[in-house]
Amino acid sequence: MSEQAFQLIAIAVYLAAMLAIGYFAYKRTNNIDDYMLAGRGLKPGVAALSAGASDMSGWLLMGLPGAIYLNGLIEAWIAIGLTVGAWLNWKFVAPRLRSYTEVAQNAITIPSFFEKRLKDNSHFLRIAASLIILAFFTFYVSSGMVAAGKFFESSFGWNYFTGMFIVVGITLLYTLFGGFLGATLTDVAQGLLMFAALIAVPIVAVIQMGNMGDFTTKLTEINPDALNLFSSFNGTNGLLAAVAIFSTAAWGLGYFGQPHIIVRFMALRTPSEAKTARRIGIGWMALTAIGAITTALVGIVYFAGNPAKEIKDEETVFLLLSQIFFHPFVAGLVLAAVLAAIMSTMSSQLIVCSSALVEDLYNIAGKKLTPKREVALGRSGVLVVAVVASLLALNRDSSILDLVGFAWAGFGAAFGPIVLLSLYWRKLTSTGALAGMITGAVVVFVWGNITPLHDAMYEIVPGFLLNLLVAVVVSRMTYKHNETIEAEFSAMEKEVSENAPYVAETV
Repeated sequence: MSEQAFQLIAIAVYLAAMLAIGYFAYKRTNNIDDYMLAGRGLKPGVAALSAGASDMSGWLLMGLPGAIYLNGLIEAWIAIGLTVGAWLNWKFVAPRLRSYTEVAQNAITIPSFFEKRLKDNSHFLRIAASLIILAFFTFYVSSGMVAAGKFFESSFGWNYFTGMFIVVGITLLYTLFGGFLGATLTDVAQGLLMFAALIAVPIVAVIQMGNMGDFTTKLTEINPDALNLFSSFNGTNGLLAAVAIFSTAAWGLGYFGQPHIIVRFMALRTPSEAKTARRIGIGWMALTAIGAITTALVGIVYFAGNPAKEIKDEETVFLLLSQIFFHPFVAGLVLAAVLAAIMSTMSSQLIVCSSALVEDLYNIAGKKLTPKREVALGRSGVLVVAVVASLLALNRDSSILDLVGFAWAGFGAAFGPIVLLSLYWRKLTSTGALAGMITGAVVVFVWGNITPLHDAMYEIVPGFLLNLLVAVVVSRMTYKHNETIEAEFSAMEKEVSENAPYVAETV
């Protein structure tokens, strides 16, 4: 049997397992709450692994190794910023959001939480948040589709579009029918597979190439700055270098506003379980990030020493190394981890898009549907977003990291400050939240598409700060005391303090 046949069998086994999990979830999905939030019944480990897997996507196994392979450890500031941001998100956002979304009339989506938390009867805030979700997630889902096409093209020599549509089709199947529970359970399996692959590939590769001392010597001979986190200071203005590092690490700001991640907080069984979930999630994230970075550094040494083995696309360095150092069937399982990263993120994002279409746009029009009709409409929303994202992904030259970066900045800048203010500031108003949210989204769209500005500073920074400023200023101008808001805010604080005393005091 050929190497490619072994690999395809392994991938087929993985894909079949994902469909089986989707069917399992389908049998347990009866209404829109089940479809969108799994009945708020996630255990800490499930929530942590599903959040991590849906967060990382193809960026972790393709985008990050590709950036490190090209530029060295200076690109690791993205991973550092993300790990810090994720820790802060689990500690300061998770317990309060889990409590407040239930206290605020059982909100099951981020847009509905904003509306119910701020008592916005106009629905403008909810509609604006939903439209932002649909706009930026279309780019985000498209990045996964591009990664899928590149995966099959690089690994098996298939046509880019064939590979893309196979992955899209299978992801759609288990997402359409399994809903949030299907996406979450597949995320857990995919997160464990990603973890195993990112630990195994660099360890086996380094052993095959010699001991760690030999490896680091060769690496620094090839690129003296490969292991230098501060290489941007070499020969440049110190202030500009510091700005560049801050801009890269600022990816961590995005965590507070990512709907597909923080929805896992809302689905926890209790606010107090956020602490356990945080430890599991951050441990998983730190180890997988180290594995991805090490894989890229191994690739620098290996391909420099083997000029006959050409690497055409730096974002495929993880795929190529797994094929070189493992038995074909094992390599197939490692390759399946890349699909796991891609599919876990796509499924989670499609569910959030579906909720925005059904729960936050259709239902506020006052339409009354049966539970089965609501779920059917949710599935239709998944399909619509997938079709639009597929059209964007037809451009195979799109950079995975660029697509992810733009969408990540959009959510971080539009939603991040509003989430934090909603949870920690009683005087936030619906007008202030709407003004800040629109400001953040517009700044990202404009800044991110003007090359000199984008090159000087990642667009999430100005978008986040201006959103925060506008939201606070407008809220102070429009604030009116509301007894219901005060009572719900106090109820949230009381529940969180009773169950999780480690959470910081309100500001």
